[in-house]
Amino acid sequence: MGKYIVRRLLLMIPVLLGTTFLIYVMVFALPGDPTDNKCGERPCSPAYIAAFRAKYNLDDPLPLQYLKYMGNVLQGDFGTNQRDVPVIDDIIARYPTTVKLALMAVVIQVIIGILAGVLSGVRKGKFIDQVVLVSTLLLISVPIFVIGSTSQLVFGLQLGIFPISVPTRDASLFDFVLPAFVLASASVAYIARLTRTNLVDNLRADYVRTAKAKGLTRARTVGLHTLRNSMIPVITFIGYDLGALLGGSLVTERIFNINGVGGYLFRAIPAQDGVAIVGTVTLLVLVYLLVNLLVDLMYGVLDPRISHE
Repeated sequence: MGKYIVRRLLLMIPVLLGTTFLIYVMVFALPGDPTDNKCGERPCSPAYIAAFRAKYNLDDPLPLQYLKYMGNVLQGDFGTNQRDVPVIDDIIARYPTTVKLALMAVVIQVIIGILAGVLSGVRKGKFIDQVVLVSTLLLISVPIFVIGSTSQLVFGLQLGIFPISVPTRDASLFDFVLPAFVLASASVAYIARLTRTNLVDNLRADYVRTAKAKGLTRARTVGLHTLRNSMIPVITFIGYDLGALLGGSLVTERIFNINGVGGYLFRAIPAQDGVAIVGTVTLLVLVYLLVNLLVDLMYGVLDPRISHE
């Protein structure tokens, strides 16, 4: 196990370098002057432009710019944004909000998605199975911004059950319920379908027939044996989704005015704040890699036959 973890951590290094380099190139190698619109309607003075380019090493070749940037990252310095605020401070201030939203969304999608998948799988071809298949197809087909806006209109404005936006300060868990449901909607559908498909396949397996022949009840056969073996693809998807959610959902945080990492990145893109964009994405890639490592380690818990050696 220890060797596997060390090997995976070493493999993360080229992945992290490759992804951050691509992001850095896409942000800083695009045509255009990064000082445009930085001084309002007036053109920036030559002194300001020179200081700006020196601060962000823009006069150096692109590979050298990247090496200097990563050297600072290794020291914990992700640069400063256009407001001269360290990017790491901005992210630390907003990350608890994104984590709260992401964890609530994961809990919702795990409970509803797995429950719907199990009900659909054990009653294949019945009415409940058709309801789950149609509803999950609808959730997958409708864009997230449509689901979010409709939820705001129906549950916020018309019914008045949930607030239509999340307060910047002193937000309660209740304020995150509607955004969490919206954020989890598509993933609920995928988890339900994954659970159903794998459960149906495993219910036809030889070990299930053997368990039934030994006198085990259907509930015990499904709950103790079949469902556990069906969870590996589901856990893989949940791990992928958790990493993405911890990175912040730009659309959902924008719709509900959530002051999280996704909202921070959403505002940095039109402002052409390259340092904020690259610094945020670098941290998000690192979080995503670590979450997926934890998911891989969980495979051995679900199925002892899987070895990490």
